[in-house]
Amino acid sequence: MSAPVDKTGSRPGETTDGPGIVKVVFASLIGTAVEWYDFFLYGSAAALVFGVLFFPESEPVTATLLAFGTYALGFVARPLGGVVFGHFGDRVGRKQMLVLSLMLMGGATIAIGLLPTYSTIGIAAPLLLLLCRLIQGFAVGGEWGGAVLMVAEHGDDAKRGFWTSWPQAGVAMGNLLATFVLFVLALVQSEETFQAWGWRIPFLLSAVLVFIGLYIRLSIEDSPVFKEAQAEIEQKKDAKSHIPILEVFRRYPKEVFCAMGMRLAENTSYYIFTIIVITFVTTYDGQDRGPILQALLIGSAVHFVWIPLVALLSDRIGRKPMYIAGAIGVGAWTFAFFPLVTGGSASGLTIAVVVGLMLHALMYAPQAAFFSELFGTSVRYTGASVGYQLASIAAGAIAPIIALQLLGSDTANPNSTAVGIYVSITSLLTVVAVLAVKETRNTSLRHDRVVSGAHD
Repeated sequence: MSAPVDKTGSRPGETTDGPGIVKVVFASLIGTAVEWYDFFLYGSAAALVFGVLFFPESEPVTATLLAFGTYALGFVARPLGGVVFGHFGDRVGRKQMLVLSLMLMGGATIAIGLLPTYSTIGIAAPLLLLLCRLIQGFAVGGEWGGAVLMVAEHGDDAKRGFWTSWPQAGVAMGNLLATFVLFVLALVQSEETFQAWGWRIPFLLSAVLVFIGLYIRLSIEDSPVFKEAQAEIEQKKDAKSHIPILEVFRRYPKEVFCAMGMRLAENTSYYIFTIIVITFVTTYDGQDRGPILQALLIGSAVHFVWIPLVALLSDRIGRKPMYIAGAIGVGAWTFAFFPLVTGGSASGLTIAVVVGLMLHALMYAPQAAFFSELFGTSVRYTGASVGYQLASIAAGAIAPIIALQLLGSDTANPNSTAVGIYVSITSLLTVVAVLAVKETRNTSLRHDRVVSGAHD
């Protein structure tokens, strides 16, 4: 007798590589792009205007540091989001959590666009900004794991790197959208107009993107692989006693900490190349924001196209070689990055950003498949999310703050070499973490130490 067919048209354990996977990939890509548009928009605004608008009594570098402090606190909320969304995503399904995360992110972003500034309500303004940022961080903490797992668990083993790279490319698309909107505003508005009210426009535009993302995400179903794992949990143990966050640290502790280490160079370098560069160019080098936004626009477009190509290669030669090459590459490139962006050369800015993001993609493109393959299905959402998001505190959250401190308060003589050393240290830690795990290319996702009771 053949196995029953579920709503996706697949039998339990089968994948839907074909038209079905394309629909799932598109839903994950669009939703992720929307969420990261919102998240990156905050970082760009922190570099451009939030210091002046919400911390006006501080001198420029200090005000920017305070703005990045609220930016960093959004990362602190991400592990909590990863735990909460991961728990319910592993218990009740990926789809519901993805819809909820998108609604929370969109609501917080629109609220930022409506916030009164310090000149209007005083200290309440930065406090409300902080609250919105915490909600953003909580929402995006649950977004990544669910988006990549929906794709990983629907696609086949041999092409998993390629398919799961599209939600990763959605991050580049989100940054591309955010940068594009800011770039257009830079062309049509003066600095004074942008600072007065123009900065609100990109945040309010999020409402349109959220509606599109929700419409698409509501049309997909959870994967057969996940439904099969749910059935196994119910058969072999009390489903009510299944607490994913406890199970993942009991059965997969090494994988969680290695995932964190693998994120360090990837996450740190990304925010140096896309966020700190804005502050460096405008505050330390005295340039207008237009040229660097143009370079970031080009870099994000290249990044978006490059990520799936790198992931396709990882399906052929493995996740580990690509990841190690990327970690070493960003560590070395950071030393050339700042000299290239100094002086206002459009070509220098573009080369610096494009090469930096292409090296970053060597890690980021195979990451979704790599992390998905490390954990069993019943704790995969939790394990991947916690490993991914905990590292965000040690990397992305503090990277802008550390980089600004290393550059120093003397805007005429920034210490960019110190930033290069900082990124190189994270690269070394990432290489060690990658070497500590086995190659996962072409492995089946139908493994689960929680169900089997194994530890390795």
